[in-house]
Amino acid sequence: MDDAVKQRLITLLAAGIAYALSHFVVSRFVDIPERRGLRDDVLEALIKGGTSALSTVLAAVIVRRIFR
Repeated sequence: MDDAVKQRLITLLAAGIAYALSHFVVSRFVDIPERRGLRDDVLEALIKGGTSALSTVLAAVIVRRIFR
């Protein structure tokens, strides 16, 4: 399989993993306040950044192991 197809698979898989991770983390660890503040925005940005990075790494590992 060529690199372009692998890259597309990584992108699609990473998006799915990021959605699942962020949904799990937000629903489990974050209480949504009545009024959002700077702290809430920073926490959301950190969660989204962390889940995005983690999901991309996981997707790359999965695709590389499948198509060795």
